[in-house]
Amino acid sequence: MTTATHDQKVLMDDVYSLHRHFYDFTRRFYLFGRDRLVRSLAPPPGGTVLEVGCGTARNLVVAAKCWPEARFHGFDISEAMLETARKSVVKQGLAGKISLAQGDAGNFDTRALFGLEKVDRIFMSYTLSMIPLWQEAIERGAASLASGGSLHIVDFGQYERLPGFLKRLHFKSLNDFHVFPRRELPAVLRRVAEEQGLSLEFTPLYRGYAWSAVLGRP
Repeated sequence: MTTATHDQKVLMDDVYSLHRHFYDFTRRFYLFGRDRLVRSLAPPPGGTVLEVGCGTARNLVVAAKCWPEARFHGFDISEAMLETARKSVVKQGLAGKISLAQGDAGNFDTRALFGLEKVDRIFMSYTLSMIPLWQEAIERGAASLASGGSLHIVDFGQYERLPGFLKRLHFKSLNDFHVFPRRELPAVLRRVAEEQGLSLEFTPLYRGYAWSAVLGRP
């Protein structure tokens, strides 16, 4: 584990050692678009799905119930969050359906983590705004896609069609929790799509409150 990775792990464990216990309840009020992303995954029967930065495994549980024929995997840098995730997966009766591991989103290897050469569907839900090496996370995710695979992203937008004072207030509260909406996300997605020969769909949601994107491999 590199020094940067260790430092990020310590920070995330510190942030979520308490908040993980009520994370899912509070986040449903402002992490919009997560279930929309899950419904769009449509993995092939028997296909593989990976969540980068799975947190409490809330999204993986929803996805596993929505797409029961697929196999699900998730990793997170925070051991505190993974402790909650493991309990949730077992409680939902999905221990044989969802596998979890500890890993760094900015430097992950699907083969080392889960024995997967390539993955059919990868998704990143409100995690890029918390990952220091977020551009590398997108690059690695795109490079890990199987033929016909897709990388699905939803995260905070830039409030393009919302009042400026709301953006200032919300971003200040997010920053206090080490969350930084990525203004450069559209440009980075276009670059990765061009470099890796991928298709790109980009959709602002809720007047720019959130951004949704799908990178697809032919």
